[in-house]
Amino acid sequence: MTADVRSLVIAGSGVAGLSAAVYASRADLDPLVLEGDQPGGQLTLTTAVENYLGFPDGVGGMELIQRGKEQAEQFGAEFRYGRIEDAAVDGQPLELSLSTGETLHTRSLVVATGASARWVGAENEAELMGHGLSTCATCDGAFHRGDDVLVVGGGDSAMEEALFLAKFADSVTVVHRREALRASEIMADRVREHDGIQFRWNTELESIHGSQKEGVTGATLVSHPEGYPGEKAESGIDVERDTVEVGGVFYAVGHTPNTQFLDGTGVQRDESGYLFTRTDDAGRPTAQTTVDGVFAAGDVADPRYRQAITSAGTGSMAALDAEAFLETRQATGESVATATAKPE
Repeated sequence: MTADVRSLVIAGSGVAGLSAAVYASRADLDPLVLEGDQPGGQLTLTTAVENYLGFPDGVGGMELIQRGKEQAEQFGAEFRYGRIEDAAVDGQPLELSLSTGETLHTRSLVVATGASARWVGAENEAELMGHGLSTCATCDGAFHRGDDVLVVGGGDSAMEEALFLAKFADSVTVVHRREALRASEIMADRVREHDGIQFRWNTELESIHGSQKEGVTGATLVSHPEGYPGEKAESGIDVERDTVEVGGVFYAVGHTPNTQFLDGTGVQRDESGYLFTRTDDAGRPTAQTTVDGVFAAGDVADPRYRQAITSAGTGSMAALDAEAFLETRQATGESVATATAKPE
């Protein structure tokens, strides 16, 4: 193994990537962390985190990320800007082509590139994201005790968000662009039967009102009896507009895992792009993907929980599994040319 081949590269600098970096650097793996286009990930958009263990008074998302980076750097992790655009993982060493034009070679890779929440394109959403506009009710719902809030979406995620928010909010209104939900019947029935939740059918969110100082104060909704009012408004068809006073808006229209750079590789993903991970011989979960030496951590393999604390846990798993993988290869003297397993 030449000096030009790294032991471990970690793609992503959110909670999962930072947790992997702390564990890997303490194991003397000298990890290189690629920070990507949004250093720190989605947590940097959250103004306050109240459910992360060890911070009874809460902590800012950016502060939590910065502390994690400092901790990883203290143990020797190296950070560098760059996004993986293409990966060749069918042999050793793994080859990573970066957006900077650089090519890296590594014996192992932790994919912690996260999943990007889909936005709806409403006016002012970029300004108000993290200031009353959120993509995670579990993360931010408790900040809206006594508020009237909107949930945008019509799938199971939207139903789950609405039910969770109903524990805190004065009222919850689900805004859906059609008159039929995509959610499963059991989830839809739970929401329909809840006294604190109502629906605005054939309606879309056009703009959000407020400021970063005041937070969300209201929203403009657009509706049409035949549904998809946004498209109709753009084509010149008359639609109805309604301004409502709300203290929070929650997007629940899905996430897109950032795994496009693995197209054409043996790293298996589900139909949405989330990474599959293997179980060990005893049936217990691991962070190992379907290609030896490639590991998954955080939201990139988690369409269900998507929490900072679970991302940190899988980050540590990925680093520990990578360490075991490297130690096994070193102990057996396995040829680097035969390290990649065939997808199961």
